[in-house]
Amino acid sequence: MFSWIFIPLFLQIPNFFCVFISYNISKCYYIIAEDFHHKGDVVIGAFFPIHTYHTMNKVPHPYLPYYYMDNYLQYNFKSYQYILALLFAIEEINGNPNLLPNISLGFDFYNVRFTEKDTLMNVCMWLTAHREKFILPNYNCEKKYFTAALTGTSWTISAQIGTLFQLFKFPQLSFGPYDPILSDRNQYSFLYQIAPKSSSLSLGIVSLMVHFRWSWVGLILPDDHKGNKILSDFKNEMERKGICIAFVKMIPATWSSHLNQFWKNIDETNVIIIYGDIDSLEGLMRNIRQRLLTGKVWVMNIEPHFTDYADYFFLDSFHGSLIFTYHYSERFEFTNFIQTVNPYKYPEDIYLPKLWHLFFKCSFSDNGCQLLNNCQFNASLDALPRHIFDESMSDESTSIYNAVYAVAHSLHELTLQQVQMEPYENGEETLFFPWQLNSFLKDIEVGGQMRLDWRQEVNVKYDILNIWNLPKGLGRKVKIGSFSPNAPQGQQLSLTEQIIQWPEEFSEIPRSVCSESCGHGFRKVILEGNAVCCYKCTPCAHNEISNKTDL
Repeated sequence: MFSWIFIPLFLQIPNFFCVFISYNISKCYYIIAEDFHHKGDVVIGAFFPIHTYHTMNKVPHPYLPYYYMDNYLQYNFKSYQYILALLFAIEEINGNPNLLPNISLGFDFYNVRFTEKDTLMNVCMWLTAHREKFILPNYNCEKKYFTAALTGTSWTISAQIGTLFQLFKFPQLSFGPYDPILSDRNQYSFLYQIAPKSSSLSLGIVSLMVHFRWSWVGLILPDDHKGNKILSDFKNEMERKGICIAFVKMIPATWSSHLNQFWKNIDETNVIIIYGDIDSLEGLMRNIRQRLLTGKVWVMNIEPHFTDYADYFFLDSFHGSLIFTYHYSERFEFTNFIQTVNPYKYPEDIYLPKLWHLFFKCSFSDNGCQLLNNCQFNASLDALPRHIFDESMSDESTSIYNAVYAVAHSLHELTLQQVQMEPYENGEETLFFPWQLNSFLKDIEVGGQMRLDWRQEVNVKYDILNIWNLPKGLGRKVKIGSFSPNAPQGQQLSLTEQIIQWPEEFSEIPRSVCSESCGHGFRKVILEGNAVCCYKCTPCAHNEISNKTDL
């Protein structure tokens, strides 16, 4: 299978990616603001992490708590798609004469850093329209009309920000995975979750295990309420289907690269399930890749996000992985939009100059770090390797897109209501307060499911993707099947096995069992203290015959 597809796909890897390793990076690449602003009559606040800071030795700052002297800047350009999804939705709405006529949407983006203090400081700066870290509560220092805030990707970021917005009845839309804590209306009365609520993920993954006869699997989960909940779901489904858990590893809130103990007994199984959100799994994913754990089939609910861009390894730990993602109709307009994006079209953007410098050899000016127009010919985001930047809309980007439309339609309904009650006089603008949007936004949540009457209904169905990343840099995601929990029994799982690429160590479908099947003339003897999947085979007793396996 792989031999006939390797050469043509290898030739598709951009040449600049190979050259990048020896390319000198300007100091301007490491100078980054924490916010930028896209103008509009009314603005949406966007709070999510695109660049982060990590520390190797945790050298404490002499007087700032929770800060370290050896912080290193990391860009996650795969998450940059969130900003593009926000911009794409806003430009669509601003170009639609039937939606918010005579009102343009804009946004204020604030990068979410690693401490709650920094996160809440950014929110306060936005609410008071301050550009410096001096806050005057309840004062807006500019004539600025706010609508709502988008927060994510993790539930912790949305929860931290939600405690502040709750005081002002300020509408907040969370675009990360659905979380039951955020649905507590007593604590987060004005927080709306965009991602669909579904309890079928564990059933879908276990159905995949049953299909491939993987009866001995490992689990890696975040050490929080969501990890404990999904662990209970997996245990129940696996017990019903006769699948055993080889080990359960809970990821601590603070990941350390020195946790060698964490990886003990990892070789007990060939198949490992990883569940979590992007933020909780970032350290784990990085560690898996650094350790070059190539002999495993990783079954995940999110795509790996990487913050390093090139190394000297041909192999990749995640080649052959299987990912369960929500099924959405593909938006080809978004792909076309991405091809038009460049730093000269959107000069306010703080990330595009970094991308153009890093991958397209653009230079920065000596004064002010302005990007010069001396880049490679035909520089475009769609030329980047797929493991760096993907054109297809992710689950989170789709939620951002839907969230912007939810805000736009709520604001549209509010302005229509105001015009009917108080018609324009002498060309005066209609005034509104953000809290007034809540009565409209509340209609989008019905029975825990997202309902956007102006968009298509969200169908809780999963696509199953296969990562093709050999050689590293290929970074393709290929749909190899789907799981529909509402389909008739026996028709829920659909797979096209012949196109699946497995990790390099396997030339056929991997096996993942604790004990091999007992053949004819043998019977199983369960070992005391072990899982039911672990047994030994003994010959049948005298005068007994076994003509089936695993009796």
